[in-house]
Amino acid sequence: QVHVVESGGGLVQAGNSLRLSCVYSATIYGITAACWYRQAPGKQLELVARIYGGRTTDYLDPVKGRFSISQDNAKTTVYLQMNSLKPEDTGIYYCQVVIRGGNYWGQGTQVTVSS
Repeated sequence: QVHVVESGGGLVQAGNSLRLSCVYSATIYGITAACWYRQAPGKQLELVARIYGGRTTDYLDPVKGRFSISQDNAKTTVYLQMNSLKPEDTGIYYCQVVIRGGNYWGQGTQVTVSS
């Protein structure tokens, strides 16, 4: 069983930055891909950023140029650097890691951006 734990959320003013961390339990296989999702109040879960093959990344259009996903295999951690935050970035952010075809999720971390 792979455990995933997110951290780094909080309350910030618009324009500021946060870095989310997603620590997954060590595995000899490594991760195939990792994703950050978010769920805003009253809205559906949406894919914010994805990294696969260790370096290929995709982003939701509204966060392009502001968010950056990266991974540190030695630390078994995936990061989401979020800059120039906007109130519409508010939500619970979830990390998903893919290992040998299995999908593992964390419990989420709350991000609140005030105007």
